[in-house]
Amino acid sequence: MPVTLDPDAAAVYKAFQEAGRPPYENGTPAEARELYLKGRVVSNPEPPELAEVKPLSIPAPHGAIPARIYTPKNLRRADGAAPCLVFYHGGGWVIGDLDSHDVVCRKLAHEGKLIVISVDYRLAPEHKFPAAVDDAISAAKWVAANAKTLGIDNKRLMVGGDSAGGNLAAVVALAARDGDGPAIAGQVLIYPATDFAMAHPSHREPETSILLTHSVIKWFCNHYLSGAADIHDWRASPARANTLVGLPPAYVLTVGADPLRDEGDEYAARLRQAGVPVTYKHFPGQFHGFFTMGKLLNQANVAASEIGVWLKALN
Repeated sequence: MPVTLDPDAAAVYKAFQEAGRPPYENGTPAEARELYLKGRVVSNPEPPELAEVKPLSIPAPHGAIPARIYTPKNLRRADGAAPCLVFYHGGGWVIGDLDSHDVVCRKLAHEGKLIVISVDYRLAPEHKFPAAVDDAISAAKWVAANAKTLGIDNKRLMVGGDSAGGNLAAVVALAARDGDGPAIAGQVLIYPATDFAMAHPSHREPETSILLTHSVIKWFCNHYLSGAADIHDWRASPARANTLVGLPPAYVLTVGADPLRDEGDEYAARLRQAGVPVTYKHFPGQFHGFFTMGKLLNQANVAASEIGVWLKALN
């Protein structure tokens, strides 16, 4: 499928090329993490002013999971409780943290008029699959169990994330449907990774490999998974779940220049076929990762606003 970048996306991509930023797969995970954080500084938009941002510590079997809770000034409450989005950051399960997606979480809290709780799940290769999944599920369970203390309405508890975080959100929704987790009212899947087989056409098309390339995805995969058998586990590849029936309403976002484009599109279609209400938005002229770049790419701000509208309509 031909991809033509929007002018601003093309300009950003050109700037990245001219800067000579080394590919993640040429360095160590620690070097990739540092590089990723530096990129966020120059591309994040100005954050909206919130009522409160506080650290959280979520108990888990292996030890505490760091988290951060965002409360907007325009919070919608009913009987003293507010809707909540549990957010999982992107970064290929190898890079990214609370700081890399801090502005994104602030924007989603403001646009959705809800509480956002960002989860700093364990990263690979120090912690292989399914450590990130275990943390993601544990965090959702803890938020629901402590909803009253947090001022959250656990009937309006949603999950979301971008890329690897979209994968984790989809997996948490599946686990919760099957009894391993709280009831989930909605899922926000921003260019999610859904199938580690990496066999969809968009993985092979050169036009899709802009910032996230097929080779980078393989590098992430090799760090995250322990072997080929993990590919077929629905906790790694949610598209391989036996059925998608009974999942909560979904907002699925994909972009044109993205090796993950086709699997995200297919997952949205399969959700619809399973009877799940789906809002699907495609940004054909943007590349994977654009959502965090609102300072440089206005379409990222448009996407955040549209997700906010969807979240408000949902609850």
